[in-house]
Amino acid sequence: MTVRQPRYSKEEHARRGTEIYDRQVRPQVEAGNQGRIVAIDVDSGEFELAEDSLAAANRLLARCPDAQIWCVRIGYPAVHRFGPRTLAVRP
Repeated sequence: MTVRQPRYSKEEHARRGTEIYDRQVRPQVEAGNQGRIVAIDVDSGEFELAEDSLAAANRLLARCPDAQIWCVRIGYPAVHRFGPRTLAVRP
């Protein structure tokens, strides 16, 4: 198994992934896919959509074995959340 090495700093990786998502991917996937995960190759702009980050990343790696992957949860500010969930309904 080959270990992929990061080609960018964390900040550059995040900047590239966010830019590609906002510019190219969001218009194609946002409608009807809230909560699903998009895995994006920050080099090529190729992406895969799935119910979870592992499935999306595996599909993308099957097509682009050297992908530098950035994941986004459609309609949410983060892919994963930490801490307890509250049951209160927000207005």
